[in-house]
Amino acid sequence: MEQTEQQPDTFRVGPSAMRWDNDRLTIDIDERDSRVGIPWRRRVKGKVVIHPEMLNQRSFKLDPEGKHNWHPIAPRARVEMQMEHPGISWKGSAYVDSNHGSEAIEHGFQHWHWSRAHVGKDVAVTYEGLRRDGSYFASALRFDSNGESTERELLPVSPLPRTFWGVKRQTRADHGIAKIRKTWEDTPFYCRSALDMQIEGEKVVAIQESISLDRLINPVVQWLLPFRMPRDTK
Repeated sequence: MEQTEQQPDTFRVGPSAMRWDNDRLTIDIDERDSRVGIPWRRRVKGKVVIHPEMLNQRSFKLDPEGKHNWHPIAPRARVEMQMEHPGISWKGSAYVDSNHGSEAIEHGFQHWHWSRAHVGKDVAVTYEGLRRDGSYFASALRFDSNGESTERELLPVSPLPRTFWGVKRQTRADHGIAKIRKTWEDTPFYCRSALDMQIEGEKVVAIQESISLDRLINPVVQWLLPFRMPRDTK
């Protein structure tokens, strides 16, 4: 197994690590790419720096017992990426959150959907899903420029086309209407996309994610995971 290290401001897995440097989050990447179609493991090395534009101190329970918690740490941020291998770089907007709890997420949930959009200077976040016991949870939050959150009324459900792998996805939007602009990540159990839609009358580009925990625990998917996310064992 890769050596791991956890300190108050640092988390390391093998040669890769993330750490807080004063008011920014720095992620050092030193891995090997093993995507399908690549016959050898290419070096992936570089640095990602995230500059939070707002910080939120509050965590939210995703179940009544508090076994699963979600913390949107930086609902709005700037990101800078500089890679050595391959030699690419870019800048853009970012978002940082964390899920933590006392049991594995597949024990608590069947699936969930998440989306985030900039609405003026605020950030709108929707998080909803189906718990393993069959109960449903859903929340719509609005974060202001200070990172303070307020509950908003849930907008109508906007069903989205299933992915190539058949993963169900949805979001919340004015009139229940949203269109997929682009899908970046499409796997047997998880997808991430950009959407065109409106929130409270304002046109936005939202980032949307869906995950099927039932798919994740499927034996076939479990067998494939080491090939998608390999780790050195020496």
